[in-house]
Amino acid sequence: MKGKDFLLTKRDFIKLSLAGAGSVALCGSLPAKALTTMAPGTKKPWKWSKEAIYYINTPKGLKCKLCPQNCEIKEGETGDCRTRQNYNGKLYSIVYGNPCAVHLDPIEKKPLNHFLPESLAYSIATAGCNLACLNCQNHTISQVSPYDTRNYDLMPEQVVQEAQKYKARSIAYTYSEPIVFFEYVYDTAKLARLEGIKNVFISAGYINEQPLRDICKYLDAANIDLKSFSNETYEMLNAGTLEPVLNTLKIMKEEGVWLEITNLVVPSWTDDMDMIKKMADWLYDNGFKDTPLHFSRFHPEYKLTNLPSTPVETLNKAREIAMAAGLNFVYVGNVPGSKGQNTYCPSCKSLLIERNGYQILQNNISNGKCNNCGTPIAGVWE
Repeated sequence: MKGKDFLLTKRDFIKLSLAGAGSVALCGSLPAKALTTMAPGTKKPWKWSKEAIYYINTPKGLKCKLCPQNCEIKEGETGDCRTRQNYNGKLYSIVYGNPCAVHLDPIEKKPLNHFLPESLAYSIATAGCNLACLNCQNHTISQVSPYDTRNYDLMPEQVVQEAQKYKARSIAYTYSEPIVFFEYVYDTAKLARLEGIKNVFISAGYINEQPLRDICKYLDAANIDLKSFSNETYEMLNAGTLEPVLNTLKIMKEEGVWLEITNLVVPSWTDDMDMIKKMADWLYDNGFKDTPLHFSRFHPEYKLTNLPSTPVETLNKAREIAMAAGLNFVYVGNVPGSKGQNTYCPSCKSLLIERNGYQILQNNISNGKCNNCGTPIAGVWE
């Protein structure tokens, strides 16, 4: 991330925003003194590091209770996510207030197709992740520690102020994995709620129940990556397991968080149509028929550069299977121009929202209902 990538004039910002372009990097708007570099091998957390909320003492060290990895962390070490450090018998979040990415995104980029269309999301991320996906498109920040990234000092109150400054209707915790910067998300989300700003969680959903329920109190929307419907695939492709993610989906629905789901269709890994049918059937049977499901196109990344991009035909077939299973809103992602990116009324089948990438060409939903037949359309529209 070179300095020039973050330099943005007001004219440039307005031009990019009005054009419906992708994310706008905002780190250049922060003062130069905000840039921090953590020295490799540093043992002492930064002075603004915050004690972690979920951990216990064990004979082997501090056991983190934030996610199903349940890392036991010895003095001076960090957990698998690289963001939680044992220092003097206490567990600290060393990414608190230290985002390495700050952008202004269209909400459609998350992707969220049924949540405040055409609005802007002030988006932040820190280094680290509690999974190790072989295909991670953000591996340069997710698979490294905060010692390895360029970070900015941006405390929760400043995040909220910046979101207000750019008239963003939401703050999105995204790009890497917000679960591993939980305390930062939690404190920021509480302040944002007081200011009437929505909170959006873009995550793989690999989290334990208590912290999930605690953060759901302040979340308005989430997109959860359901990476496959096979525990074996989760273990090999993502270094995780399936069941905790399914629990996350059920808990978020129960807690009233607007939810959308993304499934990245990776050739030879997650493109088995029988598995996709099982996933769609599970979603329908568990009350997710109106939850938008995004089948996203894989592009060669990280450790899977040997694979081809997902054929568009495969994505269309997955969409057909999910719709045949009874799911009302199924999308094809990362394929500009595809009809699968549009929203259709589940009753009269009329076109509701026509999209081109992140840009909305027409919107035929008024007061949350189809303009043609009056059917209520699931989502948060205003």
